[in-house]
Amino acid sequence: MTDNSVYKVIELVGTSTDSWEKAAETAVNRAAKSLDDLRIAEILDLDMVLKDGKVQAYRAKVKVSFKYHGG
Repeated sequence: MTDNSVYKVIELVGTSTDSWEKAAETAVNRAAKSLDDLRIAEILDLDMVLKDGKVQAYRAKVKVSFKYHGG
């Protein structure tokens, strides 16, 4: 990085009935619809929703950073 910039960090939880990877991708894709200049996504936690002893959904808690323009 060569410029003096500020980045904001938020946490999101994405879900998927297929996999943790798809759950994380869901979170990032949704963030990209309303945030500009996404920079880094970090997986914080993975878990599953269970029902009757079976996996119903995968969840990924994701920390996402994006360039902060103020406002």
